[in-house]
Amino acid sequence: MRNFRKIFGLLTSISLLVPWSAWAADEIQVYNADIAEVGQWTIQQHLNYAFEGRTQPEFPGGLVPNHTLNGTPEFAYGITDWWEAGFYLPFAASDNQFLSNGAKIRNLFVSPHAEKRDFFYGVNFELSYNMPRFSQQIYALEIRPIIGWRNTEWEFIVNPIVDTSFGGGGETDFLPAFRLARKLGQDFFVGAEYYADFGQIGNFLPLNEQQHTIFAVTDFKIGDIDVELGLGYGLTSGSDRLIAKTILGYAFPVPGASEKNASAKSAYAPALNNPFAHSMASEPWMMR
Repeated sequence: MRNFRKIFGLLTSISLLVPWSAWAADEIQVYNADIAEVGQWTIQQHLNYAFEGRTQPEFPGGLVPNHTLNGTPEFAYGITDWWEAGFYLPFAASDNQFLSNGAKIRNLFVSPHAEKRDFFYGVNFELSYNMPRFSQQIYALEIRPIIGWRNTEWEFIVNPIVDTSFGGGGETDFLPAFRLARKLGQDFFVGAEYYADFGQIGNFLPLNEQQHTIFAVTDFKIGDIDVELGLGYGLTSGSDRLIAKTILGYAFPVPGASEKNASAKSAYAPALNNPFAHSMASEPWMMR
């Protein structure tokens, strides 16, 4: 518990030093199929703020995106090497009010050890319970396929998102997202991300009412903290014009990992201290 408080405090402190970011959503991110290790907890804090956003709500009584802070703490747990579960507690701050946007739960299924693959894939299912200021429908389901390619220098990822809301007036929308990034060093990337909202599938909105936003992004680490910063520009009148985003993440140690490493080292130590074992290892013919 004490360790959790330290990490949460560190995340909060860092979030005050970097730009807060805005979007109609609490999360602006392209999923890359990386998940927590089996038995491991992770936490991410998303903060999104529009410096110059839309001045009209999407529906009567809804939030006005301009100068509204959106965000969510996201907790995730590795169940297997291909399955991660998570939950969110999204919120917004607008007109000196702090507003809760209910909760979300998700299940993310991916190709195992995606971070080591040239080609990787997965799909995320996210069920949300929405509050009236955020949506006219209480329940919604996001289906986010993940398709990506990477080499030692570049990565390209596609998330062709389908979002379905339930109840009166509910619809199924298409919200694709893309990422192209260049690796410049260990855990250091720069690149571009693109986010769009075409509207209802089969009845797309006119182009000027659609949302199309391009971000310049960078990813890096500060100690054990993963940091992603981005600055976005809206390309249509239906988009927020100037947006910034921040994502801060921390992966808690895997329970028992240090004991396993210590056991492996102690088991190997006798061989290191045994001259005969060393000579056998250094002379392959002695092993025949």
